[in-house]
Amino acid sequence: MKNIRNFCIIAHVDHGKSTLADRFIERVRLIPDRNFHNQMLDSMDIEKERGITIKSQTVSLVYTDEENTEYELNLIDTPGHVDFSYEVRRAIVASEGAILLVDAAQGIQAQTISNFYLAFEQNLSIIPVLNKIDLPAADVAGVTNQLVNYFGFSEEEILHVSAKAGHGVDQLIKHIIDKIPAPHGDREDEFRGFIVDSHYDIYRGVILHVRVYDGVLKAGTTIRMHNRKTNHKVEEVGKFKIKLIPCEYLSSGDFGYVCAGIKKISDVEVGDTICNASRESELIPIKGMGEVKSTVFSSIYPSDSDEYSELAGAIEKLQLNDGALNFRKDFAAAFGPGFRCGFLGLLHLEVFQERLEREFDLNVVFTAPSVRYKIVLKNSETCFVDTPQDFPDVQSIATCHEPYIRATIIAPHEYIGNVLQLCSERRGTQKSLNFLDPMRVEMVYEIPLVEILYDFYDQLKSISRGYASMDYDLIDYREVELVRLNILINYEVVEALSMLVWRGSAERRARELCKSLRTLIPRHQFAIPIQGAIGGTVIARETIKAFRKDVTEKLYGGDVTRKKKLLEKQKKGKKRLKRVGNVEIPQKAFLSVLRSYSDEG
Repeated sequence: MKNIRNFCIIAHVDHGKSTLADRFIERVRLIPDRNFHNQMLDSMDIEKERGITIKSQTVSLVYTDEENTEYELNLIDTPGHVDFSYEVRRAIVASEGAILLVDAAQGIQAQTISNFYLAFEQNLSIIPVLNKIDLPAADVAGVTNQLVNYFGFSEEEILHVSAKAGHGVDQLIKHIIDKIPAPHGDREDEFRGFIVDSHYDIYRGVILHVRVYDGVLKAGTTIRMHNRKTNHKVEEVGKFKIKLIPCEYLSSGDFGYVCAGIKKISDVEVGDTICNASRESELIPIKGMGEVKSTVFSSIYPSDSDEYSELAGAIEKLQLNDGALNFRKDFAAAFGPGFRCGFLGLLHLEVFQERLEREFDLNVVFTAPSVRYKIVLKNSETCFVDTPQDFPDVQSIATCHEPYIRATIIAPHEYIGNVLQLCSERRGTQKSLNFLDPMRVEMVYEIPLVEILYDFYDQLKSISRGYASMDYDLIDYREVELVRLNILINYEVVEALSMLVWRGSAERRARELCKSLRTLIPRHQFAIPIQGAIGGTVIARETIKAFRKDVTEKLYGGDVTRKKKLLEKQKKGKKRLKRVGNVEIPQKAFLSVLRSYSDEG
């Protein structure tokens, strides 16, 4: 165990985590040069296309030092975006050390601070590293001062590397061996491990990604899931060497995979503790994961209702690989049966949608993202709602409360005015404003979560020319005047388009939706009114004009009364058709409106 080092790389988005992991893999010659490519640990096409890490990935590296001593380095590459902070937390819980990577050109960013405190709270040994020191825009001295002043590091312990060119990587590996402690545990004790992640194999079932804390695990051992209370017989264990490589056993301090023929996805929970079946009564579960708090909710429906069972299976399999996903069954008159899902943010939702479509070849419809509101009723009962359909009757409501976040925004000082104006427009309250150095400012705001859901991050990047960064945490619920905005088409409420909004923005939202629907719904033989209403009060209206058939076409002169008679007959027919006719709303209209609503905010 003394020669094992378990560590993760934590950083803000695009500070070079995956590139540094590539250099580690090259340095120990884990794979032949002909098989090497950039972003070796990014296994999904989405990650490679977007240039971001979405899933934490583990790789076991064997490094031999100058004295011919072999060390096993278990490296976890983590995401940098705030929406995937749950992945970072899992990696931190399973490690003894962390490399805090900071871009020498960009300096400390919001997610750098958030990830540092996650690692600090878990008492990890943190190695500060400046990356991209060879860039022309690199400010090595300035960013070093930021790390010293903000986190309390000394200048001597901050390492300088260029992950792209490979400069300083050998020194960093030696520093990891010297500074990060070997894992603790007792190999003579009964087996105890932690499920860091999992994935589904169509031939072998659920494969567990496990960090072993105590004991030894071999094929033939019967293990027990602490939370699920199920037993399974281990068929194979092995290490992560880019591919899954079988080995004889896993012991204390090791990272590896476990194949136990688990066919039921519900038997596995990421973050659970596993042990020998005989040890269950005396087991001390591994803690530190914390509760997943979904912030964004959206309903998912298959475009073809016959694909409902395929969608259900796909969501279950993705949940194995995405511990932050929550879902429950749902139903909508416009789409049929589906699922109500909770996400950690809009990027999390967007990636989930792409994975459904790419990995499972499913065509799905997502409803407009929303947040969860707390409703206090007049009888003192409290309920939480995230769909308009669950919103109680107005007469029974005492108060409504919406979720608030504490947003930490870091930006160059010349953009302070733009950022302050944006936050003020989104109902934000400033809590603090601090200069990290003469050039950059940290602003802390408390803002309603719904106000940052849609285009806030894009607006922030736009007004700061891409230099601002943001991190946020959910803090509490605060009172708000909440209303249910209904959309009526031909005087019928369309439940799928209803939404919960702040009264101050209800009229603007209603007008935007009505205008969008007017262009998306095809014309009928009768005029179709589109209305936005709160209760019985209409606050916005658009009308789709009717097709007009020229009933006088067959006339060739004669008295004008003949023409009037035909037009009057047509008018009566249209009135009757309007009463009994059904408006057919194409599914693409639902999808386009919901997407445009998301884009416009």
